[in-house]
Amino acid sequence: MAEPATPDATVPAGAPRTSGPRERGLRDGPGRLLVTLYGVFTVGAASRSLYQLSTRFEEAPLAYALSAVAALVYAFITVALVRGGEGARRIALGCCAAELAGVLAVGTWTLVDPSAFPDATVWSDYGRGYLFLPLVLPVTGLLWLRRSRRHER
Repeated sequence: MAEPATPDATVPAGAPRTSGPRERGLRDGPGRLLVTLYGVFTVGAASRSLYQLSTRFEEAPLAYALSAVAALVYAFITVALVRGGEGARRIALGCCAAELAGVLAVGTWTLVDPSAFPDATVWSDYGRGYLFLPLVLPVTGLLWLRRSRRHER
């Protein structure tokens, strides 16, 4: 017979309780690096696109809007990885898949029709201006999310 749960004196009343590694799995090990990189990319892409949209919108509206979309995707992934749990994992998986699709689509588009992008986006040329990290991050994120789920079972 299981003993009834007793309140843990180290956890303040009303604070969310976690079950240890299972709840933190998304941010452990390589997940910490992913959270850090996605956080940096969120700030970088958001600040760059906000500046460009507010000061030079007419020069390359599509490129600047796509950089803002990238920033939103990075932000959703960052929050999902930090939050953890199954719902957050599904959101992160969807966002990583969308990010990969965006990088591949925009990367190919910028190579096929460079005139469509008078200025670069985060995803231009598959993220060449960012050491191809925009291409590597979603692949790594998808692999990590898959691997960490297996270890939680």
